[in-house]
Amino acid sequence: MNRRRRRFLAALPAWAATGATGATRAFGAFGVVGVIGATSATGAGAPLQPQAAAQPPAGPTPMGRRLAAFLEEVDQEDLALNPQAAVLRGDLTRAGEFGDLISDEHFRAAELLLRAQLARFAAIHRAQLSAAEQVAYDMWQYLARFALRQYDEGHVRLVQQLPIDHLFGQHIAFAQFSSGSAGAPYRTVADYEAGLARFDGFVVYLDRAIGRLREGLRARRVQPGFIVDKVIAQLDEALAPPPEASPFYGPIRALPAAMAEADRRRFTAAYREAITGKIRPAFARLREAMRGEYRAASHRLRSDRAPGLGGLPGGARWYEYLLESHTTLRMGAEEIHRTGLAEVQRIRGEMARVQAEIGFKGTLAEFFRHLKTDAKYKFATPEAMFAAYEAVMRRVAGVMPRFFAAAPKSRLVFAPVPAEQQATAGGAYYIVGTPDGTRPGTFYLNTSELPTRTTTRTTALFLHEGMPGHHLQGSLAQEDTTLPPMLRFAWNAGYGEGWALYAEWLGHEMGLYAGDPVQHFGQLDMEIFRAARLVVDTGLHTQGWSRQRATDYLVANTSLERAFCEGEVDRYIVWPGQACAYKLGELRIRALRRQAERALGPRFDLREFHTQVLNTGAVALAVLEHKIEHWIRSKA
Repeated sequence: MNRRRRRFLAALPAWAATGATGATRAFGAFGVVGVIGATSATGAGAPLQPQAAAQPPAGPTPMGRRLAAFLEEVDQEDLALNPQAAVLRGDLTRAGEFGDLISDEHFRAAELLLRAQLARFAAIHRAQLSAAEQVAYDMWQYLARFALRQYDEGHVRLVQQLPIDHLFGQHIAFAQFSSGSAGAPYRTVADYEAGLARFDGFVVYLDRAIGRLREGLRARRVQPGFIVDKVIAQLDEALAPPPEASPFYGPIRALPAAMAEADRRRFTAAYREAITGKIRPAFARLREAMRGEYRAASHRLRSDRAPGLGGLPGGARWYEYLLESHTTLRMGAEEIHRTGLAEVQRIRGEMARVQAEIGFKGTLAEFFRHLKTDAKYKFATPEAMFAAYEAVMRRVAGVMPRFFAAAPKSRLVFAPVPAEQQATAGGAYYIVGTPDGTRPGTFYLNTSELPTRTTTRTTALFLHEGMPGHHLQGSLAQEDTTLPPMLRFAWNAGYGEGWALYAEWLGHEMGLYAGDPVQHFGQLDMEIFRAARLVVDTGLHTQGWSRQRATDYLVANTSLERAFCEGEVDRYIVWPGQACAYKLGELRIRALRRQAERALGPRFDLREFHTQVLNTGAVALAVLEHKIEHWIRSKA
């Protein structure tokens, strides 16, 4: 499971979640190391206040009430097709169901539901809605029409025929969902019964996935050979240890102390038996299906030299669809590629200036190596790592009121990345808390392989994952009960990752890099990585780049080790377009801000602009553009 994808599991509409990924995935919190309160900020400016309800001044309009009722209805209809998403929202009424997610009947039901919803939506008239209500209207219409294209243009077939990869295959995602440390709750007898029941649906899913792999083989749509090899290795690893070492046994290792002894014995035996008699045989069948003819075809059709979607039947059109799916922008691959090249060149120029300010003599590559190897840029202990991030958190809290009018009620806490995820989690990631505050927002730090973790990105990484990045944006959205679920809980990378990258850049105005050129360079180092992704992702899928060429480009333009770059390239191959969302989203938010500054002049209020960007949840960037333009007109 990719560290970014974990972030919000969104109750995307069933047709959106299914069409984009073939499954719904998210993970919860694990442990607490440090804490920040929602209103602990001090310093200049007005104090931040807990998020206020974003209602129109005169209350909802009559048509707005119809829209709200419609959105509530479709939310429940969508969750009915996605029981795992419902569990992640705290709805346990169907917690024992895994969900279909892959059959023709499931996709047909999702399509029919979407078309029926669009027909009902036609009775809602946008002109009779308030400005705030129109944002929700526009967002649902955008999502629905965009999702419909996957059926009309035939992309669903490609989704079905490529169900398994090394990052997002259900053999990985459902294991983490069921691990007890993230995802599904395991607090009561009913929770444990539901966990057992989900195993049956999981086995059915894996067997159906085997059928889809065979369909893809006949259609010459297969995963790249090196990805197939990785999946086979993962299945080998999952089948090797005893049942007690399986992530599916995790809930048994954490049985509640209050559970009756008879239930403890019963569940211990039942989970062990399910792992041995159901899950492991299903894994073995999947492994066998990926060996032999499928593996040979994958190496022949999608080798290291041509791993992109462009070589698959229908792959080029699907890639254009995926680009918009992740970025929520209508930008072609060629324009995105050129944008990436220009941004890489610009950022390298800024890096050279900061390197000169630091006084290092040598090439950029030599400076990268210096920052990675000099002991003064290392964390001595895990405790020192957490202390460094807590220090940044205190600095940020002191200046937040000057830039933002509201703070989330949800606390932000630090925790170590769970041991079973350390190998794949990267340096850090964030998981939003629950709306009721029972689970805080959690910033996970990877304390494994400590000599490879450097201090240079501490400030920028906290701004991205914590405040004012993902924690502020995600918490404010889900705490606003006046928003429909679609806006409270949904996630799109163009907006969400774009905002987080904007938050890194905003650190300059917040004074957080002032007098610290090393942290400034760390911010540029993170930024150039996002810019290089534009070049590499489009190069792989539209320009015939090889895996080697893509890796070499990342190595040449970032401080990242080659092994990490190889893993990133494999991520772009199996998750096409997503990596483009970060930089494109940031550029679009900054462009909207410049537009507002030019139009409003001295009347421009940065705190008010940030409120406008944040107070309607994770909207598509096209919808955000319309909203900001309307706000500018209302101010002017």
